[in-house]
Amino acid sequence: MAIHLTRETKVLVQGFTGQIGTFHASDMISYGTNIVGGVTPGKGGTKHLDKPVFNTMKEAVEATGANASIVFVPPPFAADSIMEAADAGIHFCVAITDGIPSHDMIRVKRYMRRYKAEDKMILTGPNCAGSISPGKCMMGIMPGHIYMEGNVGVVGRSGTLGYEAASQIKSIGIGISTSIGIGGDPINGSSFKDHLIAFEEDPETKAVIMIGEIGGPQEIEAAQWAQENMSKPLVAYIAGLTAPKGRRMGHAGAIISAVGESAAEKVEILKDCGHIVVPNPSAFADTMKEVMAKIS
Repeated sequence: MAIHLTRETKVLVQGFTGQIGTFHASDMISYGTNIVGGVTPGKGGTKHLDKPVFNTMKEAVEATGANASIVFVPPPFAADSIMEAADAGIHFCVAITDGIPSHDMIRVKRYMRRYKAEDKMILTGPNCAGSISPGKCMMGIMPGHIYMEGNVGVVGRSGTLGYEAASQIKSIGIGISTSIGIGGDPINGSSFKDHLIAFEEDPETKAVIMIGEIGGPQEIEAAQWAQENMSKPLVAYIAGLTAPKGRRMGHAGAIISAVGESAAEKVEILKDCGHIVVPNPSAFADTMKEVMAKIS
């Protein structure tokens, strides 16, 4: 079982014929992702990587029945591409693009409010590594071979820390149901809480790893929701314990600007909520080994 991505997921690549889109689409196809076509305005009617190319998302969805898309569109045009995907009826969208202006993402968030909850597209990113359900579907730029199919859900802002967690727990025989990258920008499409809800509802996900960092309230909101509503263990790591206040660290969203946004404060709140905190990035395997032993 997995959340959002399964073997049946039909994927479109936005920015399909560009250099970056081509490289990663080839990798996803090799992994086994069911890519049914792509969109590049002006190149409709042609083929690329032996898949059909369309001018618009609506044309592509009507022709292929796609329900997911991944965005490799340059920053000035990426927000329009995301909104086009929503209009076309896409259910799950991964925005890989880094550098989308915050004002553009505010426009996207406002635009998405027009949809009813049951019709609203799930957006992950921007500025993320993507998402993967190992052995089923990969939508992103991650190295697929480090992920093993299993029962641990992962949701994080940092792509590389997500890779580290996946690689470490694979080395001790623990696999992943789905790994979700929500992106490192201040304004992103979905939150930790959104995906914790989905993991809680997934019968085959037995525990969840949440990888957060300094800046913003999302980790605390997720921790407080999980304390009241999650039956599964939540294991968290917060990056940035040594980060100085007021300085951006890595991601655009990784800046301490208010009380409760430092890594140390988040760690204390997570512990107060009864969740398990990974002390450093080298301890994912040891921590998860203890957690999974208690579950089984």
